[in-house]
Amino acid sequence: MPTASTSNVAAREDIQRACNAVLDAFMQALNDHDAAAMDRCMHFPHTRLANGTTTIYEAPGSNPMDLFKRLEEADGWSYSRWESREVVQCNARKAHVLLSYTRFRKDHSVIGVYDSMYVMTLEAGGWGIQARSSFGP
Repeated sequence: MPTASTSNVAAREDIQRACNAVLDAFMQALNDHDAAAMDRCMHFPHTRLANGTTTIYEAPGSNPMDLFKRLEEADGWSYSRWESREVVQCNARKAHVLLSYTRFRKDHSVIGVYDSMYVMTLEAGGWGIQARSSFGP
């Protein structure tokens, strides 16, 4: 049975590149603690599932940055890095991206590696993160 997923290799590669560009900007904003830049990488309403909780950010400016302060205090978090990112399903307007990231302390020791699934959507001519489901805190 045919699916709505993009089977055209060139189109999938274009979508992967576009999603990676957004994800790179998102990670940079995260590491810079720049909530406004993170918002520019997301589409709203934005959903986050983590730690057994579902949070919906209705609009830009609602992404709480206290999580990162808490991570710094609890684990000595300093920065994060993508380990893998793979578009596993997509069409011209939506992509499911399996990814993993590592959180590090200032001394570059590893706090943890976390698997996630991000849903990326194309809206108003730009790709953005619509939803995140993570096994990380």
